[in-house]
Amino acid sequence: MRSELEDWGNGWHGLRLSIKSHEIEHLIGLLQRLRQDPEQHFHISSDYSGTGGVGDIEISVSDDHELSNMRLGGLALGPGADVPGAEA
Repeated sequence: MRSELEDWGNGWHGLRLSIKSHEIEHLIGLLQRLRQDPEQHFHISSDYSGTGGVGDIEISVSDDHELSNMRLGGLALGPGADVPGAEA
């Protein structure tokens, strides 16, 4: 697993998290456990090698009344793929 933090220079940052194929099932399993036990949480933690970066990401279930400030996007489109809903 690897994380990269990108400073966009405007007060906002991007976080890229890439996982190896064999880690996908483990992540799915942890997310399913959160669905079963919303009081639980888990961490994606750094090995703290290098000069700095993302140290820890905590994943938990938010309260239904908590305001959201992020959203899920869709999968990336391949070269030459049509954008769903776009006019030709």
